[in-house]
Amino acid sequence: MSDLSAFELEEIYAFAVQLGKDAGALLMSFARARWSCNGNTDDAISEKDSSVDIVTKADKGKYFGMVTEDLNGVICNANSHLTLGGIHRFIGEETYSEGATREYLIGDAPTWCIDPLDGTVNFTHLFPMFCVSIGFIHRGVPVIGVINAPFLGQLFSSCRGRGAWLNETQQLPLIRNPVPPMPAKAPSGCVFSCEWGKDRKDRPDGNMYRKVESFVNMACELGGRDGKGGMVHGVRSLGSATLDLAYIAMGSFDIWWEGGCWEWDVAAGIAIVEEAGGLVTTANPPNDYDSAPIEPARLGSRLYLAIRPAGPSATETGRLSQERVVREVWKRVRQLDYARPGA
Repeated sequence: MSDLSAFELEEIYAFAVQLGKDAGALLMSFARARWSCNGNTDDAISEKDSSVDIVTKADKGKYFGMVTEDLNGVICNANSHLTLGGIHRFIGEETYSEGATREYLIGDAPTWCIDPLDGTVNFTHLFPMFCVSIGFIHRGVPVIGVINAPFLGQLFSSCRGRGAWLNETQQLPLIRNPVPPMPAKAPSGCVFSCEWGKDRKDRPDGNMYRKVESFVNMACELGGRDGKGGMVHGVRSLGSATLDLAYIAMGSFDIWWEGGCWEWDVAAGIAIVEEAGGLVTTANPPNDYDSAPIEPARLGSRLYLAIRPAGPSATETGRLSQERVVREVWKRVRQLDYARPGA
């Protein structure tokens, strides 16, 4: 398969943005139906793996069908320029979870990775941090991202080589003249974002306990916790990994650390963060965290650490400051166990 031309990339990007707008409008119609249902919402919700892993009729049924129908009918049209000489693949949360395997399914073929509703628990409670997430992946790399949070009126988008944008007019990060460097004593002075996740097993030294220990390390006073205290300005949990990444790209969050995400949770967000100038690597600290190479996160690894876009300071480049913060986070967090089934 040949590389994407500028024309092909532009066409796919325009389609993805419009799809995100259409899907967001339909998602809001489901939200309005929820707040006018006289409290009778039980039939709209079902649990998947646990009481915090739920699916709603907005994930499936008419809404999800609209997204997949558009993809199959427009993107995969053999006469469309968008096919790049072949059929585009499609991976979405609900179709993937209903399949027979959860192996990593993204290869070199052009692939759309979509979550029609990220932040399902938020949506269920009409907490506004929910969105539609659309990522386009070329040769295994997210090159286009669209995240629409319709309740908030926020549309994030990016295209490789074209920058990252809020509502198509404001380039990300929001503070740009100049882009602020990372704090000299980071993680002190940073806003740290993280999620509790769906693994709630009451198991000593399990993922939930390791996360809690890591959260406390990051929040504790400097010098506390045997030197692991990070004294971050604040700890935030939005209930949507996708929006966590969008806010990293915006520069509103400085650090995002998470395990357990699937590729549809992060594909669009990684594209937007990297295009905005942020860094995304692995959540799990290596044994030699002070000197180990900082490599790009592997899509499908389920372990992610993102650092916001950063400008230079008087003593280091923006990239060096991002890498410094990565190592400071690795110093304070625990290894998480989110291997893929069969891995």
